[in-house]
Amino acid sequence: MHKMAVIGDASSVVGFVALGVTVLTARDSEEGSMLLRKAAEEGFAVIFVTEGIALGMIDAITSYSRKPLPIVLTIPDNEGHTGAALEKLRRTVEKALGADILFGKEGTGQ
Repeated sequence: MHKMAVIGDASSVVGFVALGVTVLTARDSEEGSMLLRKAAEEGFAVIFVTEGIALGMIDAITSYSRKPLPIVLTIPDNEGHTGAALEKLRRTVEKALGADILFGKEGTGQ
């Protein structure tokens, strides 16, 4: 069975313990990036990252989109939706196509 983890601030992720998901608390995006890398190295197949933490680590999250595992998904935190999930999707599409088809802007495709 594949392992799942959630990365975020303590108040946003504590409820995941009841679901059997490994909870990794982060104070900021830098710590979140370190925990994401560690979780990926430890073989977690699905890693959820709260949007508040994800905002400062979109490039780190997007880098995992080129690999089959882990699957890294952004989820709202207890503050609500911040737009990090949409930004991750926009960057992934822009890298793949070389253009931002979601917002109609020419991209760098990097």
